[in-house]
Amino acid sequence: MLKLSTSDITLAQAANDKYDAIRNVARSLTTNELVDEGYVEGMLNREKQNSTFLGNGIAIPHGTIETRPLVKQTGVAVHHYPNGVDWGNGNIVYVAIGIAAKSDEHLGILKQLTKVLSADGVEQALKTAKYENEIAALLLGETQLEAELDASLVQLNFPASDMVQMSAVASGLLKNTGCAGSAFVADIVAKTPTHLGKGLWLVGSDKDVTRTGVSFVSTANDCSLQDTPVRALIAFAACNSSHSSILQNLSSIVFENKQETLINASTEQVIALLNGETVSSTTKENDEKTAVFTIKNAHGLHARPGAMLVAEAKKFESNIRVANLDGDGKEVNAKSLMKVIALGVKHGHQLQFSADGEDAAMALESIGVAIASGLGES
Repeated sequence: MLKLSTSDITLAQAANDKYDAIRNVARSLTTNELVDEGYVEGMLNREKQNSTFLGNGIAIPHGTIETRPLVKQTGVAVHHYPNGVDWGNGNIVYVAIGIAAKSDEHLGILKQLTKVLSADGVEQALKTAKYENEIAALLLGETQLEAELDASLVQLNFPASDMVQMSAVASGLLKNTGCAGSAFVADIVAKTPTHLGKGLWLVGSDKDVTRTGVSFVSTANDCSLQDTPVRALIAFAACNSSHSSILQNLSSIVFENKQETLINASTEQVIALLNGETVSSTTKENDEKTAVFTIKNAHGLHARPGAMLVAEAKKFESNIRVANLDGDGKEVNAKSLMKVIALGVKHGHQLQFSADGEDAAMALESIGVAIASGLGES
């Protein structure tokens, strides 16, 4: 777990360029007695090797393996740049998180940070933050930026005979996962959902909601509401705006008349579609290719080898996902640096890649070669 207090955060900073910003962050690490003098050189050298820009206005400058002995204790220094710093290639950084790690502890720090910082809306939230506790709450995941949506919130082919049963199941899933209470369930069941076309319906409520979430329920039964077919229901429990991106993705699905794609999707595909990811129309069992590779990098997938892996995946059109079999086993988008680093991959961990598309086999072969060659590290 990331150890972060408001004393680690410095607000209203300004820098001429990224190297100036890195020197400032290193000065804070030194002042806070996390590192010895000279660690800054490792941070600057690391930046010259490969950019530490993660995306969403965030950079994570850190030292090299050679300067690791200069680390006194693991910790971070967070500098806030409300006017932004040019980190190269048109990338603007609003928050630089300097990392000092004695060993592979930095992977745990990165995993904690990237799980939070990969959320939609975090860049604007960090840019406009006015107080240290606002930034701390964002980095620690105490501020919800993404609606809850996982396999526990998806129920496919439930044997419902009417909309009341569909609503009860959809709202019950949100209650069971801790997003809402009994009053939410009662409100959802009493409401008449909105038809989005082709048997897809939408309903939502903000009553008795503690955390924003989205559920999806489909039925194989022949049922209807107001003489209109009922095939699937999406329910929202909303206490903030963290579900807005999913609503936008749903609007695109409806606008493009792809409701049936969502209704007939697997659990994984439902989650991907509502999160705005592209999925193949072919069946996973017949067309998806998988492969498992072992990470040889001595210090796992930190920023540099992680970036090399993502760059390799981006060369291909296929939808490519990856899971850390030695971690939580959940799949993430292999073309997202923040999500890949958030896997917390260490030396010897096994990664399972799944590729779906015309160049899937070629993609997995190329990724395997890149991993075997060390992802840019000897």
